[in-house]
Amino acid sequence: MADGRHSHRRLGTGRRRAATVGVALAAASVISLAGWAHVTQTTAPPSTAGAAHTSAAYTAVTPSPTVQARASATPATARLTPVRISIPAIRVDATLVKLGLTTAGALAVPTTAMTAGWYTGSPIPGRVGPAVIAGHVHWSGIPAVFAHLADLAPGDRIAVLRSDASTATFTVDRVATYAKTRFPTALVYGSLDHPGLRLITCGGYDPVARAYQANVIVFATLTTR
Repeated sequence: MADGRHSHRRLGTGRRRAATVGVALAAASVISLAGWAHVTQTTAPPSTAGAAHTSAAYTAVTPSPTVQARASATPATARLTPVRISIPAIRVDATLVKLGLTTAGALAVPTTAMTAGWYTGSPIPGRVGPAVIAGHVHWSGIPAVFAHLADLAPGDRIAVLRSDASTATFTVDRVATYAKTRFPTALVYGSLDHPGLRLITCGGYDPVARAYQANVIVFATLTTR
């Protein structure tokens, strides 16, 4: 991403324009992470001398009123929550934190390199709908929790431990890389008639711009509860 410890790109005027083009997509959107790219960055770019910032794993913007209302209907502290994620194929075994909204109305990001975050406005993993978990791809020039997310393949397993000691196990359906300008909002946040999981991080690192131009998205479906 661009400079700043947690680089966010909010869609203010852009969201208003988008509303005139497609209200349905605007209502489904939570994060703007978009489009197709041919290059996927799965390892941390080299550190730059004097650089003290860390890149966020994704771009966060203000969720739609519909999603905000759904998130606030039942406080996350009063319900079942995911607490850990395990992805054996890429050696991920990480704590999950809750991702809410910042005071500016943007989606917060994990504050450490090796933790991932579950967006509390999305379903609890294992419940009907697309649960959303995001994490950093790199942190101050070193690989972070989702550094190798793009290496996942169909059939790989993802296990999410929940606060009641139960585990929801998902199977990867596909992995795709999208340019940030063409994010498939409906595919990621649209309604599902079954429990799904979406893992998101950055991809397509441009060494000239010193920024990620794309996002890696893993689509998975619940295998066992």
